[in-house]
Amino acid sequence: MTASILTVDDSMSVRMTTRIALTGAGYKVTEAVDGLDGLNKARTTRFDLVITDLNMPNMDGLRMIEELRRLPNQIGVPILFLTTESDPALKGRAKSAGATGWLVKPFEADQLIRLVQKVLAK
Repeated sequence: MTASILTVDDSMSVRMTTRIALTGAGYKVTEAVDGLDGLNKARTTRFDLVITDLNMPNMDGLRMIEELRRLPNQIGVPILFLTTESDPALKGRAKSAGATGWLVKPFEADQLIRLVQKVLAK
């Protein structure tokens, strides 16, 4: 069975780059344009993995993670941060909110795929 991944980013180019990498590796991808859009999609569909940006309009990635962790249909779903931020304090906040891992942009497609494979294997 193909894993279903929700990607959440306000940048069209990042969504496109991420989608190309993930679909090329055989994953099914659903895209959201910001945290609020991602949260609404997660309310109706269970995903195997969520990949989110941090800084977005309407709802940022941290708040979206906190809200996702309250959804019964998303319990246990790993969440990866894909962001330009690399501050250790921010990483700590993300982990406290419920993030599973972190990848700093820009990223290489194979780097993203290795991380996704690692997280989905757990």
